Amino acid sequence: MLKITEAFALGRLDAHDQAELVRKGELDAATLTEAALMRIEALDPTLRAASHVAAEQALARAAGLPEGGAMRGVPWMPKDSLDYPGMPSRSCSRSRTSIPVAKGYPYVERLDAAGLVAVGKSSMPEFGLLGSTEPLGGPVTRNPWSLAHSPNGSSGGAGAAVAAGLVPLAQGSDGGGSIRLPASACGLVGLKPGRDATVRVRSRHNVEDLLVGDSLMSRSVRDTAWGFAATHLQPNRPMVQGAAARRLRVAVIENGLRGTAPHPDVVSVIRRSADLCASLGHRVEAVRWPIDGAAFMQSFDDLWSHLGADCVDAVRPLLGGRRIEDALEPWTLDIAKRAESLPTSALEAAYRQLAGLPAQLAKFFEQYDVVLSPVALTPPPLLGSFAPTVPVDTLRETMFDWISYTPLQNMAGTPAISLPLFTSGEGLPIGSMFAADRGQEDMLLALAYELEAALPWHARWPAVSVATQGLSAAPV
Repeated sequence: MLKITEAFALGRLDAHDQAELVRKGELDAATLTEAALMRIEALDPTLRAASHVAAEQALARAAGLPEGGAMRGVPWMPKDSLDYPGMPSRSCSRSRTSIPVAKGYPYVERLDAAGLVAVGKSSMPEFGLLGSTEPLGGPVTRNPWSLAHSPNGSSGGAGAAVAAGLVPLAQGSDGGGSIRLPASACGLVGLKPGRDATVRVRSRHNVEDLLVGDSLMSRSVRDTAWGFAATHLQPNRPMVQGAAARRLRVAVIENGLRGTAPHPDVVSVIRRSADLCASLGHRVEAVRWPIDGAAFMQSFDDLWSHLGADCVDAVRPLLGGRRIEDALEPWTLDIAKRAESLPTSALEAAYRQLAGLPAQLAKFFEQYDVVLSPVALTPPPLLGSFAPTVPVDTLRETMFDWISYTPLQNMAGTPAISLPLFTSGEGLPIGSMFAADRGQEDMLLALAYELEAALPWHARWPAVSVATQGLSAAPV
């Protein structure tokens, strides 16, 4: 019988180390799965990172796993919006049912083939449309570093689950910062791959296909690098395994795309990250993005409203006599209403941005290899700051200003990664974002390996985690 202390000890290992135990025959896949379920049972009542726990399904899969597979037996969590066979896809919306889906897409097929065991789903804001994981239908996820604060979103449940050690890997999807924002708030490695970097993850959608990138969030660069290689559009792509000798030209950008200056703690983190890069021999220079940031953010806001309208249109036929206000959240309904009032020329301007940015940024990246910037304007916000019940005009203004760094890579189809190098004055994680041109994920991962070696973060654990066994914190 596995002891809880043993389950917690396993939770302090990354995916590579857990897989190695199975490969050497020291543990079997069922034991790794059982340990993850024990950690969820012990810590998730406090964190609420899981929207669905699939204990029986996970144990059955672990018991019947074929031999082989690079990550055989390692537990992971898909996001609540990711179709995984045998589990519901609710996107944490009251409009969705709990009926399990029958099939997934090639992304989950790749991860299944590698031997991963899905133990449940992670929480998110409704349809991933907000930057904090506080869906009205629940669960509202707390940041394991401070239960009063948000883990950000939309992959907030994934971020909290990995940061606390419930699982070593959790899938995130990023349409405007939704991997990088929770990675920043939770102290994780969060890669947003560029366009055409992964096999198909979900059903086709004209806007989501352009904006969204998916990857596995983790506590170690090697786990995230493995997840990127395993799900790449090119089969059998080699995994980046370490730092590169090449020294990079690093452009540092502090202000958001609307011109807003970040919180002093964020400024401190970015300047310390720049100093670290310089100390490693990289050439560092302060610059500005060569685009009209205000116009860009307006176009992104307009596209986001259209995504909300698509969600509302999909739900209306399924109401069955229910009021739509009882099925969808105020934020979703309000941005959908806004989309209805937008002129067609606004959508035309947004698509013009999408079409023009790749060439515009490619020219910029002729001068610089990588851009260092904040992920968000502030350290992790208090829960309630970006809740779906905040008045929509206030929420639109504050949230889109707060995230005014991350959407650029979604619109341009370029990669970026958030790394947990430093913390706020209160000890909360603040990510440093490194962004590059199309197809440069390997360069970003090599840089991440170098920074991880220079300033290791593996010994840092939040207050509610497998390193503390959750004894030092309680729900607020």
